[in-house]
Amino acid sequence: MATRKVGPEEGRFRVRPGAPKSRPGSRSPRLISQVLKEVSRAGAKASGKQGMRPASTFGRGRVAVGIAGQGLGRNARRVVIKSRFVVLKKAGARSVSTHLRYIERDGTTRDGQKGQAYGADTDAADLQAFEERGQGDRHQFRFIVSVEDAGELEDLRDYTRTLMARMAADLETRLDWVAVDHWDTDNPHTHVVLRGRSGEGRGSDLVIAPDYMAHGMRRRACELATEWLGPRTELEMRQSQQREVEQQRWTGLDRQLQRHAVADVVDLTERPGSIQRPLGTQRLNLLRARLQRLEAMGLAERLDAHRWRLAPRMEQTLVAMGERGDILRTMHRAMKGEQRELVTDAQADVPVVGRIAAKGLDGELHDKPYLVVDGIDGRAHYLRLQVNTDLAELPVGGIVEGKPQVQERAVDRTVLDLTQDGIYTTAHHRLQLLQAGHRDPQATVDVHVRRLEALRRKGIVDRVADGVWAVPSDLLQRVRQQGAQKEAGHAVELRSHLPLEQQIHAVGSTWLDRALVVSGSPQPVAQRFGAQVQAAMSRRVDFLVEEGLAERRGQRVVLARNLLTTLTDRELSVVGRRLQQETGKTWRPVRNGETVSGVYRQSVQLVSGRFVVLDDGMGFSFLPWQPVVEMRLSMQLRAVSKAGAVNWEVGAHCGKSR
Repeated sequence: MATRKVGPEEGRFRVRPGAPKSRPGSRSPRLISQVLKEVSRAGAKASGKQGMRPASTFGRGRVAVGIAGQGLGRNARRVVIKSRFVVLKKAGARSVSTHLRYIERDGTTRDGQKGQAYGADTDAADLQAFEERGQGDRHQFRFIVSVEDAGELEDLRDYTRTLMARMAADLETRLDWVAVDHWDTDNPHTHVVLRGRSGEGRGSDLVIAPDYMAHGMRRRACELATEWLGPRTELEMRQSQQREVEQQRWTGLDRQLQRHAVADVVDLTERPGSIQRPLGTQRLNLLRARLQRLEAMGLAERLDAHRWRLAPRMEQTLVAMGERGDILRTMHRAMKGEQRELVTDAQADVPVVGRIAAKGLDGELHDKPYLVVDGIDGRAHYLRLQVNTDLAELPVGGIVEGKPQVQERAVDRTVLDLTQDGIYTTAHHRLQLLQAGHRDPQATVDVHVRRLEALRRKGIVDRVADGVWAVPSDLLQRVRQQGAQKEAGHAVELRSHLPLEQQIHAVGSTWLDRALVVSGSPQPVAQRFGAQVQAAMSRRVDFLVEEGLAERRGQRVVLARNLLTTLTDRELSVVGRRLQQETGKTWRPVRNGETVSGVYRQSVQLVSGRFVVLDDGMGFSFLPWQPVVEMRLSMQLRAVSKAGAVNWEVGAHCGKSR
């Protein structure tokens, strides 16, 4: 057999790396984007004409973006457009309705009234009909159009309609949209919601070219504003640029400094052939003034007379400062001149109780709800809420409690205490409760099982067998870590939908009553809203004395036994008789230990809280509402009432909630 000679290089292992790839679904930026970003920071330009990205090759508006704004000069009117592409399936079922209700909220008009949505052909658009038309849409576009000199426009509606008409011509299709003008900020602006369907009758998705979204729409808006208001004068441009020098936020001057920086160093030396020469003396003076301002803020360091070194995280810091400034202005408007200590970063592990002073969406473009809460501690708090929070369920003036997120529960401590050799068993827990003389051991064990199931879904504990769980020794630490990693914001509970003044003489169990009865509840301080709460509690006591539900003994007040239950029963009696007359069905009060079955017809918001109406065909009953039943409207439910609490059995799966 002939043998083949092997060269010295042939038998060696050689690495042949392929092209860098991004993993599907990865949230990390692509390698090429990272490289281009670092190259840009180093002072170089990406390949292509004037460093611009290649033109879009798909979507409507590819041609229009090339001709839009061709006649605009440096004196053109400026318009800021914030856009968001929303995939409705990912956004959630209530995303559209939440956003539409928010932009049409109270206090957005010139005279502080509720905003009115309008469309291309109507001044009173039907938002519900608009939402129904878009139920089958894949996506939606949301814009905020902010003209720099919007206050000088005679009518924002006419401006918006003309702009959308020009967009329809650029995109070569009819557009289905609604808009609401907002005058409650320093600069008036317009919210536009555009359906993601073309108007050509074939029901195709509306795909807009990325370049048109990024540049074309803004250029059309600038063209229109310049036509209506005329070009900016030299004085107006100088004043606008001078305002940017002093602002504590990310500005166009900062963006220009970042582009001209080489290794984070900005050189403003005026010499022939320098990159700064084309800027002109006036622009250089503005940049120098801005650098001096950044130096005073600790975001730039002077190297010599013409050179500064920018702070590594200058952009992130200025953006955060701008956001904080926006939050402070929002809180000042919400408090309406009332003096309060403003807390912009409420601690996630400290409960916040107080009155809702304002609510809205953070940034107004993204569905990130927030509340401004006038706390019983005498301070005003800005609370970022969980994304799925429905602001419609939180009325302004109502009382809420912001619950801590990074905090273990008492149930977790009990589970850990009963764990032996890493194992928790329901049998052992039930036996201990029986030996201690507990009234309802099974109900208590069920509460712990539901908590363990929730922890199992989060990967913290494991279910070994029925009633047997593997519990790690660092359970509490893992729970705290998982809570800290969640960026969901505060979870809030509505304690009362009634304003404080209406609770004083209300028939029912109010938040004031629960504050009087329940030990360990947060106590109001004797100042600002806390002082108002103390005064309201005193007046509520007077009302209870008149009703025979409290007695004054010198300086002491003795409340009636089972006060909360008595007040709740009184209110349910009044509401039950009224519904009995309206429906012709018999109202059946629920007794302790009774099992109630029926169809979940509706829920009612009462002074004593929210209640489910169960209809068995001949009569109906009221039971305390729980989130577990909300998705079971018009379904058969079963509930067991025990000492004021309710165990729900949902369908055949018996999913219980107490």
